[in-house]
Amino acid sequence: MPVPKNFVLPARMSAKERAFAQIQKWIIDGTLQPGEKIMDAELAETLAVSRTPIREALQLLEIQGLVSMYPGKETRVKQIEKDDILKLYPTLAALHALGADYAAQHVSSDFIEQLKKLNMQFEQAIENGLTFEAMETDEQFHNLIVELSENEYVASFSASLQIHIRRFKYVFLQEKCHATKASVEEHNSLINALQQQNAKEAAVRMKQNIIRPMHELYAFIK
Repeated sequence: MPVPKNFVLPARMSAKERAFAQIQKWIIDGTLQPGEKIMDAELAETLAVSRTPIREALQLLEIQGLVSMYPGKETRVKQIEKDDILKLYPTLAALHALGADYAAQHVSSDFIEQLKKLNMQFEQAIENGLTFEAMETDEQFHNLIVELSENEYVASFSASLQIHIRRFKYVFLQEKCHATKASVEEHNSLINALQQQNAKEAAVRMKQNIIRPMHELYAFIK
């Protein structure tokens, strides 16, 4: 099981938290491939912790749906299936549409400026072919709106779904940028709806901005 040697461990975290954060990152970015067998002894040595926090971290990752544990046998990175995209994206779209609806009721000029700045960074990343920078900026854009919604349930469930969606993007997209100018224009339309405090329109624009890429990603994956 190949694991990197040149990584930086987060500071001020328990052994379990450090193990959890690092293994989760490796699963999401494809360092640990779908179906790969996880060797807790190797991870313990690499992360400089005992095997107990590794096992505890793996239990948390199983709850997240990132690994499959077979007690007394083995632990493997959970496989990801193409059709899961058609389950994950509509659920996220519904949550973020609700978040946009709520956010429209709390919008401020500073908030609008933050969104415009992020969308500009997003557009620049697309133009420069920076796949994952574009992906991360797009996620920041959406999360800022969810944060403004002041609905902790939308934020919590959204974060859980985004873990799996991010994994799809890292594993399948690799060096290909799926973000397009259409995403930038959809962001602009969403910003305008929020600025006008049009909750219904904001929800519609948000949902459109998530569902359209779903179809593109589904068609891209072989």
